[in-house]
Amino acid sequence: MPISCELADLPATKHLAELLADSAKEGDVIALAGPIGAGKTTFARFFITAVGYDEDVPSPTFNLVQVYEGARLTVWHFDLYRLERPDEIYELGVEQAYEEGVTLVEWPERMGDLLPADVLMLSFKPGLSERERKVDIIASGGWEDRLNTDMFSRILGS
Repeated sequence: MPISCELADLPATKHLAELLADSAKEGDVIALAGPIGAGKTTFARFFITAVGYDEDVPSPTFNLVQVYEGARLTVWHFDLYRLERPDEIYELGVEQAYEEGVTLVEWPERMGDLLPADVLMLSFKPGLSERERKVDIIASGGWEDRLNTDMFSRILGS
């Protein structure tokens, strides 16, 4: 069942990223969907920082993938906006990413049927103001167990 929440500002987006980073574990896939400017990369930066990476986090748009060795987890951040065919994801090392850390995927629809079934889907939409965002959260697989009622209430309370 999807959960919808409003992220009123950057601190609210950071709060959501930190909550999810606290529950993330090696092998997790988090898909970040939404139009350009909806907050996907901002969320990713906050998430990467929350797992203990303390350097600058640029957007991976040019390289398509960046790897961040955090104190707690390694994060593979894919930006698939320029991907032409779903099977190109294998050339970017996605299988290694699945085994070695948490995988963040911007533009997951570009993976087509290659997006794993066990995924946490965050669908971002711009809000009424420049800083406000709306996000729909759909958990499947292992995420369903971890995103329990307590975490949902903390997310909705952000």
